Amino acid sequence: MRIFYGLFILIFCASAAISGPVFVQDSVTVLRDRDVAFGGFSGLHVTSNGAQFVAISDRGSLQIGDFHRENGRITDIILGELLPILDTKGQPLDRRNTDAEGLAVDANGQLYISFESNNRVMRHETPTSAAVFLPKHPDFQSLQNNSGLEALAIDANNVIYAIPERSGALDRPFPVYRFRNNVWDRLLEVPRRPPFLVVGADVFDGKLYVLERHLGGLSGFSTRIRRFSLEDTLTNEEVLLLTRAGDYDNLEGISVWRDDAGVIRTTLISDDNFNFFQQTQIAEFVLIAP
Repeated sequence: MRIFYGLFILIFCASAAISGPVFVQDSVTVLRDRDVAFGGFSGLHVTSNGAQFVAISDRGSLQIGDFHRENGRITDIILGELLPILDTKGQPLDRRNTDAEGLAVDANGQLYISFESNNRVMRHETPTSAAVFLPKHPDFQSLQNNSGLEALAIDANNVIYAIPERSGALDRPFPVYRFRNNVWDRLLEVPRRPPFLVVGADVFDGKLYVLERHLGGLSGFSTRIRRFSLEDTLTNEEVLLLTRAGDYDNLEGISVWRDDAGVIRTTLISDDNFNFFQQTQIAEFVLIAP
């Protein structure tokens, strides 16, 4: 198995122009459900033991589920409840308020959800709790239509990071809105490397992981994951995953965690856009250092 992984890494790095650590596919599972509200998943959180997950849909739903594993690898996924995301009055979201895109969960299990279109971040004590609004940064009102607060992450100090899908120009970095001490700042930036756009983010072990996506026409979606050290600026940029168009569906949600064997894993979920020709995929990768 080690020989196979070593050969795979050499081939992968040569074809994708990546050196250093890389994410290598461990499993891909297609999820299906007859509920008409199932699909459109844009954000994902996996618990620290890799046993449970929660995903958010851009039509205002929360999907809870369990992973069955053998030696760390996913062997089955059991879907639990599909719940509505609630507003501040405890009612299901409606109309343009439903477009949930980013999900982050703190150490106490509180959920933070970012939305585009009506750009905002909401906090929920539990999946069935009414929402509480976080204050807004002035920029939130002027973010590009349908390209707003796409990615959301939280660090060990409960600092929140929100990144829009687009930066406004090909040569303009993506702004990172950071929420700490109950205010937002805009001191951090993710360099833009076209043609990819930001779709997800996570913070793990003091590093920011950014999931990006590109639609190459009929050839399908390609995916990239970049990692940065979180300092006064984002430093030590690394490309950990770069896939060919069509290798996976529209991967938009990311969760990074460490399994019982000490291996760093990232679990991704795809947004099927409620199209019959797309899939809801759970793709999981392990971080390998050649």
